[in-house]
Parts: sequence; structure tokens; C-alpha cells
Amino acid sequence: MFALFWTTVLFSLRGSNTYTAESSLGRPFCINGYCITLSEGVITAEAGLCVVIPCSFSTASGFTPKNIVWFKCEPQKRKCSESDIIFHTNRNKVQPEYLGRVVQLDPDVSRRNCSILINDLTSFDSGSYRLRVNGLYNDKPDGFALPQTTTISVNADLKQKPTVINLPLTEGQPATFSCTAPGFCSGSPPDISWIWGETDTNVTANNTDLKTENLTEVTQRHSSTLTLNPSAKHHNSNITCKVSFKDSITTEETVNLKVNYKRKPQITGYTTVKTGDALNLSCNVESFPPSLVVWTKHSPSGFYFLNDTGSATLVLSNVTAEDSGQYVCTATHLGVTESVYTEVKVTWFSKILEGSGCVLQSELLTCVCISEGFPPPTISWPQLKNHTEYSVLNTVSNYTVNTTLTIYSKTFNYSSVECHSSHENGEAKEKLTVEQDFSEKEAIKSKTILGTVHWLEVTVSFLIGVLLSAAICCLAARCNRKQQKNSEKLEETMKMISQADPLVDDVKPVQNNLTNVQEETENLATVTEKSSLEFSSGPQDVLYASIDFSKLKRNSRAVAKRESTLTEYAEIKQESKEQRKDSSEDASETLEDKEEDLITKQDEEITQCVSEGEGGEVEAVYSTVKDILEEV
Repeated sequence: MFALFWTTVLFSLRGSNTYTAESSLGRPFCINGYCITLSEGVITAEAGLCVVIPCSFSTASGFTPKNIVWFKCEPQKRKCSESDIIFHTNRNKVQPEYLGRVVQLDPDVSRRNCSILINDLTSFDSGSYRLRVNGLYNDKPDGFALPQTTTISVNADLKQKPTVINLPLTEGQPATFSCTAPGFCSGSPPDISWIWGETDTNVTANNTDLKTENLTEVTQRHSSTLTLNPSAKHHNSNITCKVSFKDSITTEETVNLKVNYKRKPQITGYTTVKTGDALNLSCNVESFPPSLVVWTKHSPSGFYFLNDTGSATLVLSNVTAEDSGQYVCTATHLGVTESVYTEVKVTWFSKILEGSGCVLQSELLTCVCISEGFPPPTISWPQLKNHTEYSVLNTVSNYTVNTTLTIYSKTFNYSSVECHSSHENGEAKEKLTVEQDFSEKEAIKSKTILGTVHWLEVTVSFLIGVLLSAAICCLAARCNRKQQKNSEKLEETMKMISQADPLVDDVKPVQNNLTNVQEETENLATVTEKSSLEFSSGPQDVLYASIDFSKLKRNSRAVAKRESTLTEYAEIKQESKEQRKDSSEDASETLEDKEEDLITKQDEEITQCVSEGEGGEVEAVYSTVKDILEEV
């Protein structure tokens, strides 16, 4: 128990520069076998707290201690009076200002422990303290007091601070703060409060008095707990634990809160810049502890990488179109990664490009205006307000805009057309000169010449056709006249033979035969006209008259004349060789030489009028008149 007591003393006097374990008890002071051991040095304490006066005693034999009395009196006094009593078993003898503030650490005086604890110290408690031990000596009341004293010095300013336990805080996770009042005194419990920041705003807390289980019953530890849900607004703020003791003695301890939190990364800066300017982007992440911020970008021109803590600034000078694209800001906080993106647009604007112009083709004016830029520019034609019939065609390829304007008008009274190209970064204007399309004139002239030549060709072809048709008609008419003339001559000849030639054996058969010949002769013209149509449709047979020359009387003079002439051929068309043979065998009559000549001549004319290009199996057989007469 005595060891526990000294542990309590050491804790209660922590922070004192004049009180140490070596100086807690001095050497015993003895008279006639009675000894008292007190602290030799000055015991310092602070107002509002408590102080322990360590003490032990020993007595001569025959003395039995019953109680102890403590006095506060000046060292100059040889004997302290009852008005100086601060501790006594009879409470009525204790001075009012000390009543209830002084506690005997070990009520069992037989253990020779005379230590006391004084609570709620004030500066008035500074001074010298003296002990008296009352008891029985040989069963008679007696006591002893020695001039040995101990001195206490109380500092009016409380320098000891409460102990605040500040655990790591994370946003959204409840946390508990603990504030313990200085000292382990059992006096009046202090008032503990929490204050945010530099204001006097109180925070609700649980104020709980706790006893230290491993100390004596006269020592206590006072503390307060505070539970809150921390957030980013609590980060880097101050919270104060204030302890107020009796007589308005206060002390406090302030701690700075550190809350682990992170906000979403924020990208600031202009994401649309002109060619040649500088790109300046910052990525800020509000967090604790500071996040690692990294800028990245993949592009054809390279890979950008920049990192920093808490905030990273990306600066690109003299940007080009290749610097356009998506930039990524990645923030890593306590192992958690979050990324944000931004699109950077590098804009540029160029003048109207080469290849723009206007061409006038008869009543059609076509203008082309080409411009390049980012974002793609808008092309307009101010002069369109003077026209109602027009069309505009826009085509966009990457960053190039091609606009084609077509105006329909019979009259154009200007020599140029103005083209406007503009977007948010600038504007360009250019007058496009209207040029005549000479190739069109040449084409029209060539077309006119070709048309004239074409009409001449048609006219010539028509005339040639007319001439050919007339020639064919004339030829056909001539052949027809010849046929009619030959037919008339043949008829006259037949009449002369029938009247003048008595050599005919059988007149009636001959007349019948001549009639047949005449009919066949009259049909020659019809056969001739149809022959051309029959030849065009395919191979056809030529029909010939059968004449029996055996019925005719031979004329010696004609025979002699025929013998002296050149061989003459006559074309005889037959369907086959067998038919020709049969026709020759069946011929039994002959005509006179004149009739033969006429028939032969007629056959030749028919042959000239009828095409000889007849195909098929029909064969042309040639024979002389002499051969025919010999066969007869």
C-alpha cells in the first residue's frame, strides 16, 4: 500500500521541477525516540490542482498512535494553535477554508503513514505545514509534535494542460475524441468543454468522471469524450478542450484536426486556343494528404507526362493542330485513383485557298469557294440577296470546307462575286473574278458545224437513194417494155407461121402448143417481177415452157445459117438432172428457126433481168442450139 501511495504522489506531482522521487522524503527528524520524516524540499503545485504531502513517523515503545493532526503555521512559531488546524478527525476543529479539501491517504495510522492530499489548491495554500501525532502512552492520552515542517508553493497560474487524444480522422467515418483533465485529485470535479476554432462555440460532448482503478480511492482522473462525424470542413480546423476548476481556475488544450478526404479533380484553364498560342491547364485536387496528380496525353506528336502533388499545371507553348485531343488528369489518393478528361481544341484560320473562282457558262454561273480552319468555317455569299434562283452545295473534309454556288440568270451585270469565310476566331473575304468559259463556245461552234455536216450527209444520202431508186425503176420499166415487145413479136411470128407454113402436120396440136407458148410468154413479165422477191426469200425454181420441135419442119436454109454462126448458149433452169432429161425426151415438136431465135433471145433477156445468185440445189445447165437440133 505504501508503494501504491508513492506511485500516486509521483503522478500527481508530474511537471514539477522541484519535486522528484529522491526529494520526496528527507531524513527523519527524531527527539527522544519520536521521529517524523517529511519532504526536505519545497513542494510546488498549481492552483486548481491538488498536492500530496508525503509523511511517515515512528514512536517510542509504549506509545500507540490514534490519529494525526496537521497544522499550517509559520516556522517561527514554536507551537501551532488550534486555529491553524487544517486536518483533524474532529471536523469541527478544522478551518473552514480547508474543510473537505484535505484527505488522509491512509486512515490506518498504525501503518505509520501520515501523508495527506490537499485538493482545489489556491495561492492561499502556499506555506509551511507541521504534523502532530496523538495516541496513548501506557494507556494514557499523549501525543508528540516536532518542529519539523514541510513547505508548499502554489503557482497561481495553471500551467498543466489537459490531455487530448486525437486519432486519425477520415471523412464520413465517426471518430471519438478524449480530453483528460490534469492531475489525479479527488477534489471538486472540473468542468470540461469543447470549443471549435477560435470562437467560443461549444460542442456537445459526454463529460464522464472516471476513477483510476490502479490508484487509491482518494485519487481520480476526470475526462470528457467527444464523438463526431468528420468531414472536409473539419480538416485543418482547431478544437479546444477547456477544463475549468474551482475559483475560476482554467486550463485548455487546442489540437489541429487532420481529416483524410479527397474531392474530385478539377481542370481549369482555356481548352480552346489558337495556333501558335500557349496551352495552360491546371488540375487541382482538394484532398488530405495531398494527392499525386498526373497529366497524360497520347497524340501523334508524342506522349505528354507531368506529375505533381496536390496540383499540376500543364503548359505547352506554340501549339499546333496536332496538340488537339483528349488530355487526362489522374489523381491518386491513399491508393485510390480517379481520372478526369478534357478536350483541347487548337483553332486556326487561313485565308480563302487557291482553287476558288467563278466560271460563266451561257446562263449558268458556277462559283467555288474553298476555305480551311478549325473549327470548320462558314462560307456565305453576300450577293445572293439579289438572286432568287440559285443552289448552294457544301462539302466538308476534315478541316476544309468547299462550297459550290450555282446561279441561274440570263443577265449578269458584275465581273466578280464576293466570298465570305468566317468562324469564331476570324473572317476572310475575297472577290472571285468571273471568267468566261471559252471551251463552251468552241463546243457550240463545233456542234453547229457537225450539225451542218450531218444535214449535208443526210441530204446527199437522200439524193443518192432517189437516184438509185429512179435507176432501178427505169431498169425495171425497160425490162418490162422489152418483154412486152418480145411478146408482141412472138405473137405475130406465131400468126405468120400458122398461115404460111404448110409443113405443120398437126395444126391443132401446134396451135395449142403456140397458145401455150403465148400464154407462157405473157406470164414471163409476171415471173420476172416475182423472181426478185422469190430470190430474197430463198432458192426458187425457174419455170420454162416446153416446146416440141419435132412438130416443126426443118428449114435447111436456117440450118445452114445456124451451122455457120458461133455457138450460142442458152440457160435452162431445171429442178434436177432427171427432170432435164425427161424434158428433152418429151420434146417432140420444134418451131421454125425464127421462133427458136426469138425464144433464145427472150431467154437471154430474162436471164439478164433475173439475178443469177440463186442458191440451193438448182444447177444451171448450158446447151447449144445445135445440140438441141441434133437431138431432134
